[in-house]
Amino acid sequence: MPTSIIDSTAKLGTGVSLGEFCCIGKNVRIGNDCAIGHRVVIHDDTVIGNGVRLDDGCVIGKLPMQAVISAVTKEQDLPPCSIADSCMIGANVVIYRGAEIGQKVLIADLSTVRENVTIGNSTIVGRGVAIENFCKIGNYVKLETNVYITAYSEIGDRVFVAPCVATSNDNYVGRTEERFKHFKGVVAKKGARIGVNATILPGKVIHEDALIAAGAVVTRDAPARKVVARNPGRVFRDVPAEQLLENQGWKD
Repeated sequence: MPTSIIDSTAKLGTGVSLGEFCCIGKNVRIGNDCAIGHRVVIHDDTVIGNGVRLDDGCVIGKLPMQAVISAVTKEQDLPPCSIADSCMIGANVVIYRGAEIGQKVLIADLSTVRENVTIGNSTIVGRGVAIENFCKIGNYVKLETNVYITAYSEIGDRVFVAPCVATSNDNYVGRTEERFKHFKGVVAKKGARIGVNATILPGKVIHEDALIAAGAVVTRDAPARKVVARNPGRVFRDVPAEQLLENQGWKD
């Protein structure tokens, strides 16, 4: 008796290793040399590239659920989930249908990537990170353990976000009909850095190479190349020249 269920329309490449009790849906495409752990669920139409690792218990291509009082989840016809070559997806990760994951991305255990999210190449999504819907994450980004990226946010290339950073998109804190007109996530531009346990309020922009200090509460836009500290956040000093992105010797 087979220990996994693979729909007859699914296509698996050469060199694919498959754990026990997996479920692979209709029209799934899996590339060559992929390693799929135990109890992995891959929903209909998902496209997975070559050399991808999917660890135990992860769920790929999940359809979103819409609560009766949901503010941002809508019924929609979503494109298939896609995961490009050489990605590593940790145990019990959930990636929704409509998510697009670039090459060489690592998504660590227990993380969630919602629908209408794109993640660029060579980005690291740490353990327990939640990326809500309608977000764009750039290339070479690092989102450390337990980061929360709120819906409608944009994180640029080479951004570093330290553990337990929280972002928000609703200045009305869940009350009044007026709030539906004003949902706005956060923007962190290229090379921005956000320290551990910082809080970024709705719609705020962290400009290029700005540094948000640990524990800061960002209530206004952070200027480029400045250190913002305290609660409420205010400009503290310039970012040291040796820390600027242009002085790191990186090609991209």
